Amino acid sequence: MSTPSNSEEFYKKLREQLFETASWPSEYLYKFIVKTDTDKIADLEAIFDNMGAVINTTASKNGKYTSVSINLCMSDPDAVIAKYKEVAEKIEGVISL
Repeated sequence: MSTPSNSEEFYKKLREQLFETASWPSEYLYKFIVKTDTDKIADLEAIFDNMGAVINTTASKNGKYTSVSINLCMSDPDAVIAKYKEVAEKIEGVISL
Protein backbone atom coordinates (compact mmCIF):
# COMPACT_ATOMS: atom_id res chain seq x y z
CA MET A 1 0.00 0.00 0.00
CA SER A 2 1.90 2.95 -1.22
CA THR A 3 -0.11 6.07 -0.51
CA PRO A 4 -1.21 7.81 -3.73
CA SER A 5 -1.39 11.56 -4.23
CA ASN A 6 -5.10 11.62 -3.33
CA SER A 7 -4.50 10.16 0.12
CA GLU A 8 -7.87 11.05 1.66
CA GLU A 9 -9.68 9.03 -1.02
CA PHE A 10 -7.20 6.20 -0.47
CA TYR A 11 -7.78 6.19 3.29
CA LYS A 12 -11.56 6.31 2.79
CA LYS A 13 -11.38 3.14 0.64
CA LEU A 14 -9.03 1.46 3.10
CA ARG A 15 -11.41 2.25 5.97
CA GLU A 16 -14.31 0.64 4.07
CA GLN A 17 -12.23 -2.46 3.28
CA LEU A 18 -11.13 -2.82 6.90
CA PHE A 19 -14.73 -2.67 8.14
CA GLU A 20 -15.76 -5.32 5.60
CA THR A 21 -12.94 -7.78 6.26
CA ALA A 22 -12.64 -7.88 10.05
CA SER A 23 -14.60 -7.60 13.26
CA TRP A 24 -13.13 -5.00 15.59
CA PRO A 25 -11.07 -4.90 17.74
CA SER A 26 -8.79 -7.06 15.61
CA GLU A 27 -5.18 -8.02 14.99
CA TYR A 28 -3.62 -5.90 12.23
CA LEU A 29 -0.31 -6.36 10.43
CA TYR A 30 1.46 -3.21 9.29
CA LYS A 31 4.30 -3.54 6.80
CA PHE A 32 6.73 -0.77 6.02
CA ILE A 33 9.95 -0.43 4.04
CA VAL A 34 12.57 2.15 4.98
CA LYS A 35 16.13 2.81 3.95
CA THR A 36 18.35 0.95 6.39
CA ASP A 37 19.01 3.61 9.01
CA THR A 38 18.95 2.69 12.67
CA ASP A 39 17.45 6.07 13.62
CA LYS A 40 14.55 5.71 11.14
CA ILE A 41 13.86 2.16 12.27
CA ALA A 42 13.95 3.23 15.94
CA ASP A 43 11.60 6.15 15.19
CA LEU A 44 9.20 3.80 13.42
CA GLU A 45 9.28 1.34 16.32
CA ALA A 46 8.71 4.20 18.80
CA ILE A 47 5.41 5.10 17.11
CA PHE A 48 4.10 1.66 18.14
CA ASP A 49 5.85 1.59 21.54
CA ASN A 50 3.80 0.55 24.59
CA MET A 51 0.99 -0.85 22.44
CA GLY A 52 1.87 -4.54 22.78
CA ALA A 53 3.18 -4.68 19.23
CA VAL A 54 5.26 -7.56 17.91
CA ILE A 55 7.89 -5.99 15.64
CA ASN A 56 10.09 -7.87 13.16
CA THR A 57 12.73 -6.35 10.90
CA THR A 58 14.38 -7.91 7.87
CA ALA A 59 17.19 -6.32 5.88
CA SER A 60 17.11 -6.58 2.10
CA LYS A 61 19.64 -8.78 0.33
CA ASN A 62 22.03 -5.89 -0.28
CA GLY A 63 21.24 -4.24 3.07
CA LYS A 64 20.06 -0.95 1.56
CA TYR A 65 16.47 -1.30 2.79
CA THR A 66 14.77 -2.80 5.83
CA SER A 67 11.30 -4.31 5.99
CA VAL A 68 9.49 -3.65 9.26
CA SER A 69 6.45 -5.79 10.14
CA ILE A 70 4.35 -4.70 13.09
CA ASN A 71 1.54 -6.89 14.41
CA LEU A 72 -0.81 -5.60 17.09
CA CYS A 73 -4.41 -5.40 18.19
CA MET A 74 -6.17 -2.28 16.94
CA SER A 75 -9.54 -1.03 18.17
CA ASP A 76 -11.04 -0.06 14.81
CA PRO A 77 -10.18 0.96 11.22
CA ASP A 78 -9.86 4.62 12.23
CA ALA A 79 -7.08 3.69 14.68
CA VAL A 80 -5.31 1.71 11.92
CA ILE A 81 -5.46 4.68 9.56
CA ALA A 82 -4.33 7.12 12.25
CA LYS A 83 -1.14 5.09 12.70
CA TYR A 84 -0.50 5.02 8.94
CA LYS A 85 -0.86 8.81 8.86
CA GLU A 86 1.41 9.25 11.89
CA VAL A 87 4.11 7.09 10.29
CA ALA A 88 3.86 8.97 6.97
CA GLU A 89 4.14 12.29 8.82
CA LYS A 90 7.08 11.36 11.07
CA ILE A 91 9.23 9.00 8.95
CA GLU A 92 10.64 10.50 5.77
CA GLY A 93 10.74 8.18 2.77
CA VAL A 94 8.75 5.35 4.36
CA ILE A 95 6.83 3.02 2.06
CA SER A 96 3.63 1.53 3.47
CA LEU A 97 2.57 -1.84 2.11
